[in-house]
Amino acid sequence: MKHLVLIPTFLIGATYATVAFALEKAPVQQSAVVEGADNFYKSDKVTVQKVTFKNQYNIQVAGNLFIPKTLDQNAKNPAIIVGHPMGAVKEQSANLYAQKLADQGFVTLSLDLSFWGESEGQPRNVVSPDIYAEDFSAAVDFLGTRLFVDRNRIGVLGICGSGSFVISAAKIDRRMKAIATVSMYDMGAASRNGLRHSTTLEQRKKAHGIIDEITDHKILTQIRRCG
Repeated sequence: MKHLVLIPTFLIGATYATVAFALEKAPVQQSAVVEGADNFYKSDKVTVQKVTFKNQYNIQVAGNLFIPKTLDQNAKNPAIIVGHPMGAVKEQSANLYAQKLADQGFVTLSLDLSFWGESEGQPRNVVSPDIYAEDFSAAVDFLGTRLFVDRNRIGVLGICGSGSFVISAAKIDRRMKAIATVSMYDMGAASRNGLRHSTTLEQRKKAHGIIDEITDHKILTQIRRCG
């Protein structure tokens, strides 16, 4: 019996802003991007709780838990985890989708991936798909501890870049019973070839050459320090 239901979906109008990638170390705090991004649809049919939980890397992940006001908390209810686009935070399109789904009666959890938004992780805004995938499994762990959530009916929705992360997570986590993506894209191909294959072979070779030079320089620097 197949345990996953793959549901292709399409972008339905939610937009998001991107944030600059920065590798400097900084304290975890709500950034100006988060504060200015929470301007989407607000439902009066749900309550929202700020929650945190640890992933297996001991990184604290932050999320918003949306609960329908009419929910029977003495029963076991289906739940959906919602992941934000690459370069975004939960206050952007993840919250929008989470609230719209909560309006339909689902318990929903939008989360900041590790290194982003209100979640922990250093350096800030780092790209680490394996840790991102673990964040979704940790979110399943968290929802499984809620007495009003049915552990056998937890689904995951990945928006844009998160679409690839949730599929990676679902390949090894059978507790995710339904997977949906919104405007998913292949991050590996986009990195290699550019969006819509906009990067030429010559440009890719040049970029890889620069990366190789930086890597070689770092290795030589470490050898000199050790020597």
